[in-house]
Amino acid sequence: MRAILAILLLGLCALAHAHKPSDSYLTLQTEAGRVQGQWDIALRDLEFAVGLDANGDGEITWGELKARHGEVASYALARLQVAVGSAGCALRATDHLVDQHSDGAYAVIRFEAACPELAGKIAVGYSLFFDLDPTHRGLARIETGGVTQTAVFSPERRLQQFDLTAPSVARQIVAYAREGVWHIWIGYDHVLFLLSLLLPAVWTREANAWRAAPRFAPAFWEVFKVVTAFTIAHSITLSVAALGIVTLPSRLVESAIAASVLLAALNNPFPLVSARRWAIAFCFGLVHGFGFASVLTDLGLPRGALVSSLFGFNLGVEIGQLAIVSAFLPLAYALRNTWFYARVVFTGGSALVALFAAIWLAERALNVRILTG
Repeated sequence: MRAILAILLLGLCALAHAHKPSDSYLTLQTEAGRVQGQWDIALRDLEFAVGLDANGDGEITWGELKARHGEVASYALARLQVAVGSAGCALRATDHLVDQHSDGAYAVIRFEAACPELAGKIAVGYSLFFDLDPTHRGLARIETGGVTQTAVFSPERRLQQFDLTAPSVARQIVAYAREGVWHIWIGYDHVLFLLSLLLPAVWTREANAWRAAPRFAPAFWEVFKVVTAFTIAHSITLSVAALGIVTLPSRLVESAIAASVLLAALNNPFPLVSARRWAIAFCFGLVHGFGFASVLTDLGLPRGALVSSLFGFNLGVEIGQLAIVSAFLPLAYALRNTWFYARVVFTGGSALVALFAAIWLAERALNVRILTG
């Protein structure tokens, strides 16, 4: 009983932070004995770390950013290390720009790394924002001789090495599979949408009322259909969006995801659709796929590297999703006849998810902040 309540509370406590997770985008190019780099870092993250909004009006202008270029570069480059063999490379900022990603404005730092010799392996150490936000991720692209390698930096994987002669496709797949697991676990909107659909799975609808399922098998197959439909749908749109075939505005996607959570939660106490809920999962799963794709499209990988990264990321999403379902379903089935499940988990949980999703929808659609600071 406590375990299933903890699962719901974990998601609810994090709803205020259910926007796109903090990422930065690092590119290193090795060519003719030189290393050149570009680092895109969200202005909102830099504002929190070093302060950019000089007049406190809530808007960061180019003038305010330009006045802090030196401090921004020093702060960022002090948290990036590049080495070849045992020799470290001195980093120097060469230019400052601003770019627009799907989730807002980013400061762009272009830099050079003075390395004594480029041979064998290059080691990259990354520690940006890990002391402030352990959910932050550094999405890296290393280009050598026309071949692209990718990596994801996290607090657990701060230092990584890359072969300058023979990059491993398997390494890319594993790296992005790990990232896919992480994104589904911290993608609270996706998780709560799925859980909202799973809450009635251990019940059946009879005479306009929910009743406990008499056997586990019907509940299992109901979950199987919902999860399969959701998986197929978001895999389709994740692929077409990440490959650049179809693109949608981030604000529209995030608003639609919030609306899907709201409708799925409200459908539990006020069921308009009690049968074939897999169809709901499929329709809204198409929208959620565009949300999953944002991290990959923002990275801007060449098509060859994107295919392996896309496969790994999608695989990780499915692994993380199955882990959540495997933890939830046995507990829900065991508690399906209890007052606790009926009143607290099903009714109370659905109501809280709907409340937060409604606030979420207002935040995203109207571009205002209600829960987030």
